[in-house]
Amino acid sequence: MSFLDAAGIADLGAVTAGDLTRHLTELRTAGDDRPALSPASAARAISAVRGLHRFAAREGLAADDVSRDVKPPAPPKRLPKALDVDAVERLLAAPAGDDALGLRDRALLEVLYGTGARISEAVGLAIDDLGADSVVLHGKGGRTRLVPLGRFARAALDAYLVRGRPLISAKGRGTPAVFLNARGGPLSRQSAWTILHRSAETAGLPIDGPHAVSPHTLRHSYATHLLDGGADVRVVQELLGHASVTTTQIYTMVSVHRLREVYAGAHPRAR
Repeated sequence: MSFLDAAGIADLGAVTAGDLTRHLTELRTAGDDRPALSPASAARAISAVRGLHRFAAREGLAADDVSRDVKPPAPPKRLPKALDVDAVERLLAAPAGDDALGLRDRALLEVLYGTGARISEAVGLAIDDLGADSVVLHGKGGRTRLVPLGRFARAALDAYLVRGRPLISAKGRGTPAVFLNARGGPLSRQSAWTILHRSAETAGLPIDGPHAVSPHTLRHSYATHLLDGGADVRVVQELLGHASVTTTQIYTMVSVHRLREVYAGAHPRAR
């Protein structure tokens, strides 16, 4: 409203797309009495303005929705958070005890890192999805994919299936889900998140703030470590279940960032 007042516009119906574009430019430019807004903050502000103009057009207060073609600024792509191998090993070793729930927690974390599964794909695993050295993951859009299962994940899963799951399932009514809650029912996403959060805290990894371990952390680490080890980006795309390789390519940015760090610390002419 302050912008419109300064421009001498008193009628919402008189606003043009050019006025909105100038307003967006002003938001992104620092003034004498205010800092420039970040892309994310400017996008939120313009989203509110676009909502107002959609309302005005719908209610007959304006002849047209002039905000339709005014696009909010795209926020910069954030690099996914990935743990180094040492941190991953501490996280995977965090579940203590040899009881049924401890075996379950260790198997869940090993499967998440060993397959790059989304948290929903891991808790959605059924017994019939397990092979001798692979698992079938049911991803977004009803897509399924076959993913190799490494030796450590297979061992943790076998220990849970033989010595843990039968004890837990006896408390429930029977379910084909691989991962069960303490009452014998299917493990929920929220409970899986709690297991990860508790394990991260035990491992001394951040659980709050911008670098907090999240359900996607092991998936990010899986992809980054594969690329760091020389895996082709198209192969990683298939393993992650990305519909487009463009989504996978953000992990190549992580690896390049890591290469730069190593170069800066190791090359005598880099410092």
